[in-house]
Amino acid sequence: MLDSAKVEFIEFMMSADVLRFGSFVTKSGRNTPYFVNTGNYKTGSQIATLAKFYSKLIKDTCGTDFDAMFGPAYKGIPLVAATAANLFTEYGIDKPYFFNRKEKKDHGEGGNLVGYAPKDGDKVIIVEDVITAGTAIRETMPVLKSAADVKVTDMFISVNRCEVGANSNKTAVMEVKDEFGLNVHAIITVADIHEYLKAKGTYGDVLKNMEEYMDKYCIL
Repeated sequence: MLDSAKVEFIEFMMSADVLRFGSFVTKSGRNTPYFVNTGNYKTGSQIATLAKFYSKLIKDTCGTDFDAMFGPAYKGIPLVAATAANLFTEYGIDKPYFFNRKEKKDHGEGGNLVGYAPKDGDKVIIVEDVITAGTAIRETMPVLKSAADVKVTDMFISVNRCEVGANSNKTAVMEVKDEFGLNVHAIITVADIHEYLKAKGTYGDVLKNMEEYMDKYCIL
């Protein structure tokens, strides 16, 4: 259901040039007519607004039932930092956060994790931008598991593209659930974006291309 909060988030993404329409190639190599690039958030007001959407979703889903928040490099880094800050200022939930380096540091304190040092038994949630084919999460889980014997329960993303993963009968989100026991929560889905554009009535060609792509790659 497309409620006012989802409309607000879609229009926020479009105003920041984060939700774009055209011709793009995803990390999984698919040619897509729509693309979500959280790297286009570039102002203090934008990241603060984005963090409000993430922190509300986390608060409504988990409350305080987690020990730390992880943001995968690179786009997850500003997301997890801003969300941790908003969780505290908005809801009084003060949780540590950490993120990884792509390249392991060989000087100073060393290692490839920055921020909180996870401990065995910690319940960790992941803050990320999107899931398309599940490639990034398969890179992220070994990083977390090599740091400590943590329990990774939930992942929070901006948009669920609802796309099939390696198995054509399951979306990447379904595969992540089966493979890692990870529950993925999205602020919006591609179906919400489609419904929004359809209601506007001025996106004829975009809708046609979206529908063709969704028919080919999405499970709704």
